[in-house]
Amino acid sequence: MEFLYLLLSTILGLCVGLAAGIWLTKRRTVDTVDSIKEEVERLKKDAFAEAERLLKEARIQGQEETFQLKKGAENQIKEWKLELHSQEGRLQQKEQQVNRKYELVDHKEIEVLEKEKALQQLEHTLEKKGKEIKDLVNKQRSQLEKISGMSVREAKDCLLETLEADVRQDASKLIKKIETETNDTAEKRSKEIISLAIARYAGEYIAERTVSVVHLPSDEMKGRIIGREGRNIRAIEAATGIDLIIDDTPEAVLLSGFNPVRREVARIALERLVADGRIHPARIEEVVKKVEKEIDNTIREMGEQAAFDIGAYGIHAELIKLLGKLRFRTSYAQNVLQHSIEVAFLCGIMASELGVNVKKAKRAGLLHDIGKAVDHEVEGPHAIIGADLAKKYGESQDIVHAIAAHHEDVKPDTVMAVLVQAADALSGARPGARREMLESYVRRLEDLEGIAKSFAGVQKSYAIQAGREIRIVVLSDKVSDAETPLLCREVAKKIESELSYPGQIKVTVIRETRAVEYAK
Repeated sequence: MEFLYLLLSTILGLCVGLAAGIWLTKRRTVDTVDSIKEEVERLKKDAFAEAERLLKEARIQGQEETFQLKKGAENQIKEWKLELHSQEGRLQQKEQQVNRKYELVDHKEIEVLEKEKALQQLEHTLEKKGKEIKDLVNKQRSQLEKISGMSVREAKDCLLETLEADVRQDASKLIKKIETETNDTAEKRSKEIISLAIARYAGEYIAERTVSVVHLPSDEMKGRIIGREGRNIRAIEAATGIDLIIDDTPEAVLLSGFNPVRREVARIALERLVADGRIHPARIEEVVKKVEKEIDNTIREMGEQAAFDIGAYGIHAELIKLLGKLRFRTSYAQNVLQHSIEVAFLCGIMASELGVNVKKAKRAGLLHDIGKAVDHEVEGPHAIIGADLAKKYGESQDIVHAIAAHHEDVKPDTVMAVLVQAADALSGARPGARREMLESYVRRLEDLEGIAKSFAGVQKSYAIQAGREIRIVVLSDKVSDAETPLLCREVAKKIESELSYPGQIKVTVIRETRAVEYAK
């Protein structure tokens, strides 16, 4: 019973529990569905609210953008209106100007028509006056012919004969006067010219610069140098291009020639032949060729050393060779290569003080006299020759111009050109650099200025650039512009005929007109 009761209690408990579980499950499901529905409703409300907010914001933003666009468009329209207004103003001004011009043109046209009428009337009047004058001239001519008893042609011939006789008489008097003056001054002037020529071409000067001396161990060596029937001396002269002078000078042979390099080759070759003792044509040619090669190497080394000393790099090999040749060239007893090196250093010093390119200035100073290496082979001033060589072998335009202008054969246009001029003058003018006598130098300048002053109308004359240029100031009331070139040419011709000088002399005639007034 108890078991049954327990079993029933158990079954009943299970049933109650099952029923309670089912009820609880259903209750929980109903609560979940309700909560989901509530959540959905809440989400829908939130979504609608967010949508309304976004829509409102979009409307506000659209309104702002529309306002900004409208404002920009209004500003643009205002600017366009202002521009149109200004253009209208300009067009109105141009229209007014055009109208004024039209009025002026109409006025000018009226004036031109009036002047044309006046000219026509004047032409008509002149034509009438011309006929009247012609008639009067004809009447006068006929009356003169009646009075004189001669025709016009006969009167002209008579007048010309009279004038010709007078002119011939004056000319003869002038010629006689010139002859008298010439005879009076001929002796004095001829002595001056001869003395100047002697002073300029003194034998000591030429010998010092064109002659080298080779000392011999004995006078017997002279005969061996001459050779049988003179074949040895002819071979030496043919191989070197230098003249050998064998005279009574004891134990010495003179080498004469204007080319210093060839003279040096001949000197060294002859000394070696004398030392060796074998002197015959084949040996002479062999030694001369060998010495020429050595001299060429020496010339190149001297040129390279000079360029290295001043720090000029990249100079063309031919210019280096020409620089080395300057070692054997002198100007007023001053070695030209040493002079060029001095000019280069002076240019560098002055360029550094002025802020100019120092390397270029040194290079221009070193190459400024390069034309002297070939001026005995090429015609023209050595400055122009040197500039052409520098241009040919790739030097810059600044350096070419400085070389060409260092004696003012070309007008200096750069600071570097003026520096080269100054350095050249400093190197040549320092005490002991050149051995030209002061008296002869001053005399040459005085002669040059005297020739210029001998012409009528010359007020002043100045010899500059060591006598390489003469500048002449003329009186404007006595010499006209048309006469200036003629005077310049006449002065140059007179200098050529009366003076002896190296190179060329530039003649410049200056004429100016000045007007002075005082404000009171």
